[in-house]
Amino acid sequence: MPSIFSKIIAGDIPCYKIAENEHCIAFLDINPLSEGHALVVPKKEIDYLFDLDNETYLQLMQFSKQVAIAIKKAVPCKRITSVVLGFEVPHAHVHLIPAHNEKEVNFSNPKIKFSKDEFESTAKKIAISFNEL
Repeated sequence: MPSIFSKIIAGDIPCYKIAENEHCIAFLDINPLSEGHALVVPKKEIDYLFDLDNETYLQLMQFSKQVAIAIKKAVPCKRITSVVLGFEVPHAHVHLIPAHNEKEVNFSNPKIKFSKDEFESTAKKIAISFNEL
């Protein structure tokens, strides 16, 4: 059965897409820890990050770096953190989380609620930054 991320990649489920290439897609997390919290996902559906073949792994990491640079330009923060957990969705992915300190990157923290318009505005700002790279 396809993961929720595979359904997003196929266009069966909407997302707030911020970037895409032939190998990966990046979109805003709908349960974010901060404004601009994004997920970067390889289009190849593999459950565990370290089960990715080397080429796909390197493509994911390179794309994640580009997306992180775009987020940093669009969202005020001290750093873009990178977290890989992989428990919540059986499809390898990287969390990119804008933060000012370590405490903001705690998945036990309450998630921030944004309106559809706020998500769309943030996604647009990041997408513009990404396209300017």
